[in-house]
This record gives sequence, C-alpha cells and structure tokens, in this order.
Amino acid sequence: MALPFADTFAMQLHIDEISRHVKRGAHAVLLLDRAGWHTTEKLIVPRNMTLIFLPSRSPELNPVENVWQYLRQNWLSNRVFDTYDAIIDAACQAWNNLIDQPQTITSIGMRDWAHIGQS
Repeated sequence: MALPFADTFAMQLHIDEISRHVKRGAHAVLLLDRAGWHTTEKLIVPRNMTLIFLPSRSPELNPVENVWQYLRQNWLSNRVFDTYDAIIDAACQAWNNLIDQPQTITSIGMRDWAHIGQS
C-alpha cells in the first residue's frame, strides 16, 4: 500500500491488510516503533495479530530502518520527481524490486547480535 499520509487511518488500513493475509490458525506479530499512529488506542488490532513495540529512540533495533535505507540507496536517492504520482510510482517500483529479492530482505533485516549462540 502506498498512502499519502502516515496516520491512524493509514495504520488501520495497514494492519487490516496484513490480517487478511494471515493463514487461518496462524498469528502475526508486527514489530513497531513508537510513532503516534502505531501506539494510538484508536487502532482496532485484529485477533490474529499482536503488536510489539520497540523501545523509544532505538532505530538500531528496527529492521525496517535497514529496508528503507536499502530502498533509498538502490532505487530512490538522487532523483527529482515532477509529480506526486511519480513519487508513488518510484516507491512502488522500488518495493516490487525488493520483493523480487527475498534473500536480500532476509539479509538486510538480520541482526548478527540477535543470533549469537544460535545455529
């Protein structure tokens, strides 16, 4: 989903969309920072989902920060967009490029220190 705002309405659409794709009998866990639209009590969290909040001011714990950095470095930086639609098109194309590389998603979201002592 590419939306024009990051707010409570957009977040509700996001979690509803995730919930629709969770297999019956499974449960989704969504790791989030503490943006206001993530923590608001106005959200209706589906029964097949749990929201887990990272500590405040800790982007190093959030693997999505690395995903955004990768998107910017590979497809979105050093560009000028003439229109809002051009921005949305570029963002969607970058996301689709990344989705075609599941091994890249795994590697950029990995934290070596989180796997110490595990095989």
